[in-house]
Amino acid sequence: MTTPPTHIEIDGVPAGDPELLTTLMSGFGHFTAMQVRDGRVKGLGLHLERLDRSTRELFGEELPGERVRTLLAGAVEASGRRDSSARVYVYDGVRLAVVVREPAEDGPGAPQRLMSVDYLRPAPHIKHLGGFGQSYHREAAQRAGYEEALLTSPYGDIAEGAITNIAFWDGSSVVWPSAPCLTGITMTLLEPLLGSVRRPVSLADLGGYRAAFVTNSRGIAPVSGIDTVDLAVDEDLMKRVYSAYESVEWDTL
Repeated sequence: MTTPPTHIEIDGVPAGDPELLTTLMSGFGHFTAMQVRDGRVKGLGLHLERLDRSTRELFGEELPGERVRTLLAGAVEASGRRDSSARVYVYDGVRLAVVVREPAEDGPGAPQRLMSVDYLRPAPHIKHLGGFGQSYHREAAQRAGYEEALLTSPYGDIAEGAITNIAFWDGSSVVWPSAPCLTGITMTLLEPLLGSVRRPVSLADLGGYRAAFVTNSRGIAPVSGIDTVDLAVDEDLMKRVYSAYESVEWDTL
Protein backbone atom coordinates (compact mmCIF):
# COMPACT_ATOMS: atom_id res chain seq x y z
CA MET A 1 0.00 0.00 0.00
CA THR A 2 1.39 3.39 -1.00
CA THR A 3 1.60 5.96 1.79
CA PRO A 4 -0.28 9.11 0.76
CA PRO A 5 1.78 12.31 0.62
CA THR A 6 1.59 14.87 3.38
CA HIS A 7 -1.59 16.94 3.09
CA ILE A 8 -1.71 20.50 4.39
CA GLU A 9 -4.43 23.12 3.96
CA ILE A 10 -4.32 26.85 4.71
CA ASP A 11 -7.72 28.40 5.42
CA GLY A 12 -9.29 25.42 3.73
CA VAL A 13 -7.12 25.63 0.61
CA PRO A 14 -4.54 22.88 -0.05
CA ALA A 15 -0.96 24.16 0.11
CA GLY A 16 0.76 24.20 -3.27
CA ASP A 17 3.85 22.33 -2.04
CA PRO A 18 3.07 20.44 1.20
CA GLU A 19 6.63 19.12 1.56
CA LEU A 20 8.06 22.63 1.37
CA LEU A 21 5.46 23.93 3.80
CA THR A 22 6.30 21.12 6.22
CA THR A 23 9.94 22.18 6.10
CA LEU A 24 9.03 25.82 6.72
CA MET A 25 6.78 24.93 9.64
CA SER A 26 9.56 23.02 11.39
CA GLY A 27 10.82 26.31 12.79
CA PHE A 28 14.44 25.14 12.42
CA GLY A 29 16.50 27.48 10.32
CA HIS A 30 18.04 30.91 10.18
CA PHE A 31 17.71 34.18 8.29
CA THR A 32 19.08 37.61 7.62
CA ALA A 33 17.19 40.90 7.25
CA MET A 34 18.16 43.99 5.31
CA GLN A 35 17.01 47.26 3.84
CA VAL A 36 17.14 47.59 0.06
CA ARG A 37 17.36 50.98 -1.61
CA ASP A 38 17.31 51.26 -5.41
CA GLY A 39 18.26 47.59 -5.60
CA ARG A 40 21.27 48.05 -3.29
CA VAL A 41 22.13 46.83 0.23
CA LYS A 42 24.65 48.03 2.80
CA GLY A 43 26.94 45.26 4.00
CA LEU A 44 25.70 42.74 1.44
CA GLY A 45 28.87 40.69 1.76
CA LEU A 46 28.33 40.44 5.52
CA HIS A 47 24.79 39.15 4.96
CA LEU A 48 26.05 36.51 2.52
CA GLU A 49 28.82 35.45 4.93
CA ARG A 50 26.30 35.19 7.77
CA LEU A 51 23.99 32.96 5.75
CA ASP A 52 26.80 30.66 4.60
CA ARG A 53 28.32 30.39 8.08
CA SER A 54 25.03 29.56 9.76
CA THR A 55 24.05 27.10 7.00
CA ARG A 56 27.31 25.23 7.50
CA GLU A 57 26.75 25.09 11.26
CA LEU A 58 23.08 24.08 11.19
CA PHE A 59 22.95 21.88 8.09
CA GLY A 60 26.55 20.94 7.31
CA GLU A 61 26.36 22.40 3.81
CA GLU A 62 27.66 25.51 2.13
CA LEU A 63 25.42 28.23 0.76
CA PRO A 64 27.06 30.01 -2.19
CA GLY A 65 26.63 33.75 -2.00
CA GLU A 66 25.88 34.00 -5.71
CA ARG A 67 22.84 31.77 -5.27
CA VAL A 68 21.50 34.01 -2.52
CA ARG A 69 22.26 37.15 -4.47
CA THR A 70 20.47 35.85 -7.58
CA LEU A 71 17.35 34.80 -5.65
CA LEU A 72 17.28 38.05 -3.66
CA ALA A 73 17.71 40.25 -6.73
CA GLY A 74 15.02 38.30 -8.56
CA ALA A 75 12.54 38.60 -5.70
CA VAL A 76 13.14 42.34 -5.32
CA GLU A 77 12.68 42.87 -9.05
CA ALA A 78 9.54 40.71 -9.18
CA SER A 79 8.03 42.55 -6.21
CA GLY A 80 8.32 45.91 -7.94
CA ARG A 81 9.87 47.30 -4.73
CA ARG A 82 13.43 48.40 -5.44
CA ASP A 83 13.12 50.20 -2.10
CA SER A 84 12.10 47.51 0.36
CA SER A 85 12.67 45.46 3.51
CA ALA A 86 13.92 42.02 2.54
CA ARG A 87 14.58 38.80 4.41
CA VAL A 88 16.27 35.60 3.29
CA TYR A 89 15.30 32.45 5.23
CA VAL A 90 17.27 29.20 5.05
CA TYR A 91 15.77 25.82 5.97
CA ASP A 92 16.79 22.18 6.06
CA GLY A 93 17.90 20.93 2.66
CA VAL A 94 19.25 24.44 2.09
CA ARG A 95 15.88 25.59 0.85
CA LEU A 96 15.62 29.35 0.63
CA ALA A 97 12.68 31.71 1.00
CA VAL A 98 12.91 35.42 0.21
CA VAL A 99 10.33 37.85 1.62
CA VAL A 100 10.08 41.41 0.27
CA ARG A 101 7.97 44.01 2.07
CA GLU A 102 7.59 47.77 2.28
CA PRO A 103 10.80 49.56 3.35
CA ALA A 104 11.42 50.90 6.82
CA GLU A 105 11.46 54.67 7.16
CA ASP A 106 14.87 56.20 6.53
CA GLY A 107 16.50 58.52 9.02
CA PRO A 108 17.02 58.56 12.79
CA GLY A 109 14.61 56.56 14.88
CA ALA A 110 12.70 58.03 17.83
CA PRO A 111 14.30 57.69 21.29
CA GLN A 112 13.51 54.35 22.92
CA ARG A 113 13.00 53.31 26.52
CA LEU A 114 14.08 49.78 27.34
CA MET A 115 12.88 47.33 29.99
CA SER A 116 15.49 44.88 31.24
CA VAL A 117 14.52 41.21 31.38
CA ASP A 118 16.29 38.12 32.70
CA TYR A 119 16.68 36.26 29.42
CA LEU A 120 19.48 35.36 26.99
CA ARG A 121 18.86 33.89 23.56
CA PRO A 122 20.00 30.31 22.90
CA ALA A 123 22.84 30.07 20.35
CA PRO A 124 22.93 33.89 20.25
CA HIS A 125 25.57 34.01 17.49
CA ILE A 126 22.99 32.65 15.00
CA LYS A 127 20.09 34.72 13.70
CA HIS A 128 17.85 31.70 14.10
CA LEU A 129 14.14 31.09 13.82
CA GLY A 130 11.89 30.34 16.76
CA GLY A 131 12.48 33.53 18.73
CA PHE A 132 9.54 33.01 21.09
CA GLY A 133 11.47 34.20 24.13
CA GLN A 134 12.47 37.45 22.46
CA SER A 135 8.95 38.11 21.22
CA TYR A 136 7.44 37.24 24.58
CA HIS A 137 9.65 39.70 26.46
CA ARG A 138 9.38 42.42 23.81
CA GLU A 139 5.57 42.23 23.86
CA ALA A 140 5.62 42.39 27.67
CA ALA A 141 7.91 45.42 27.57
CA GLN A 142 5.64 47.22 25.11
CA ARG A 143 2.56 46.48 27.22
CA ALA A 144 4.43 48.05 30.14
CA GLY A 145 5.02 51.22 28.11
CA TYR A 146 8.53 50.57 26.79
CA GLU A 147 9.65 50.29 23.18
CA GLU A 148 12.04 47.36 23.52
CA ALA A 149 13.23 44.64 25.90
CA LEU A 150 16.86 44.55 27.03
CA LEU A 151 18.17 41.01 27.47
CA THR A 152 20.36 40.41 30.51
CA SER A 153 21.85 37.54 32.48
CA PRO A 154 20.55 36.62 35.96
CA TYR A 155 23.39 38.77 37.30
CA GLY A 156 22.38 41.86 35.34
CA ASP A 157 24.97 41.55 32.56
CA ILE A 158 23.63 43.33 29.47
CA ALA A 159 23.76 41.39 26.20
CA GLU A 160 21.45 42.90 23.55
CA GLY A 161 17.94 44.07 22.86
CA ALA A 162 15.21 41.65 21.82
CA ILE A 163 15.68 42.69 18.18
CA THR A 164 18.57 45.14 18.48
CA ASN A 165 22.18 45.56 19.49
CA ILE A 166 22.95 48.21 22.07
CA ALA A 167 25.98 50.46 22.53
CA PHE A 168 26.87 52.86 25.34
CA TRP A 169 28.80 56.13 25.39
CA ASP A 170 31.06 56.84 28.38
CA GLY A 171 32.29 60.21 27.15
CA SER A 172 35.35 58.87 25.36
CA SER A 173 34.45 55.49 23.83
CA VAL A 174 31.50 53.73 22.26
CA VAL A 175 31.13 50.52 24.27
CA TRP A 176 29.36 47.38 23.02
CA PRO A 177 28.54 44.85 25.75
CA SER A 178 30.78 41.78 25.53
CA ALA A 179 28.14 39.33 26.76
CA PRO A 180 27.15 36.72 24.13
CA CYS A 181 24.81 38.24 21.54
CA LEU A 182 24.03 38.30 17.85
CA THR A 183 26.56 40.57 16.18
CA GLY A 184 24.23 42.47 13.90
CA ILE A 185 25.19 43.71 10.46
CA THR A 186 24.63 47.37 11.37
CA MET A 187 26.71 46.86 14.51
CA THR A 188 29.46 45.21 12.45
CA LEU A 189 29.53 48.11 10.00
CA LEU A 190 29.61 50.76 12.73
CA GLU A 191 32.03 49.17 15.17
CA PRO A 192 35.31 49.99 13.36
CA LEU A 193 34.07 53.37 12.18
CA LEU A 194 33.36 54.56 15.72
CA GLY A 195 36.58 53.35 17.31
CA SER A 196 34.48 51.10 19.52
CA VAL A 197 35.47 48.77 22.34
CA ARG A 198 33.78 45.70 23.79
CA ARG A 199 33.64 45.13 27.52
CA PRO A 200 31.22 43.86 30.15
CA VAL A 201 28.33 46.23 30.87
CA SER A 202 25.82 45.56 33.63
CA LEU A 203 22.66 47.24 34.84
CA ALA A 204 24.63 48.39 37.87
CA ASP A 205 27.00 50.29 35.56
CA LEU A 206 24.36 52.44 33.88
CA GLY A 207 25.09 55.48 36.03
CA GLY A 208 28.57 55.61 34.52
CA TYR A 209 27.36 56.10 30.97
CA ARG A 210 26.24 59.33 29.36
CA ALA A 211 24.16 57.92 26.54
CA ALA A 212 23.23 54.81 24.57
CA PHE A 213 21.80 53.82 21.21
CA VAL A 214 20.38 50.72 19.56
CA THR A 215 20.90 49.36 16.06
CA ASN A 216 19.31 46.76 13.82
CA SER A 217 18.49 46.17 10.15
CA ARG A 218 15.81 48.86 10.28
CA GLY A 219 18.10 51.62 11.54
CA ILE A 220 19.57 53.39 14.54
CA ALA A 221 17.86 55.08 17.49
CA PRO A 222 18.99 56.75 20.71
CA VAL A 223 18.04 55.26 24.07
CA SER A 224 16.28 57.64 26.46
CA GLY A 225 16.15 55.29 29.43
CA ILE A 226 16.53 51.77 30.81
CA ASP A 227 14.09 50.74 33.52
CA THR A 228 14.04 53.72 35.91
CA VAL A 229 17.39 55.13 34.74
CA ASP A 230 17.10 58.11 32.40
CA LEU A 231 19.74 58.58 29.69
CA ALA A 232 20.35 61.81 27.83
CA VAL A 233 19.99 61.83 24.06
CA ASP A 234 23.46 63.03 23.08
CA GLU A 235 22.91 64.85 19.78
CA ASP A 236 26.62 65.09 19.00
CA LEU A 237 27.04 61.35 19.52
CA MET A 238 24.04 60.53 17.38
CA LYS A 239 25.22 62.82 14.57
CA ARG A 240 28.53 60.98 14.64
CA VAL A 241 26.83 57.58 14.56
CA TYR A 242 24.45 58.53 11.75
CA SER A 243 27.30 60.09 9.77
CA ALA A 244 29.37 56.92 10.13
CA TYR A 245 26.50 54.78 8.89
CA GLU A 246 25.79 57.12 5.97
CA SER A 247 29.45 56.76 4.91
CA VAL A 248 29.01 53.01 4.31
CA GLU A 249 28.71 52.27 0.61
CA TRP A 250 25.74 50.48 -0.91
CA ASP A 251 26.34 47.17 -2.71
CA THR A 252 24.36 46.35 -5.84
CA LEU A 253 22.40 43.10 -5.78
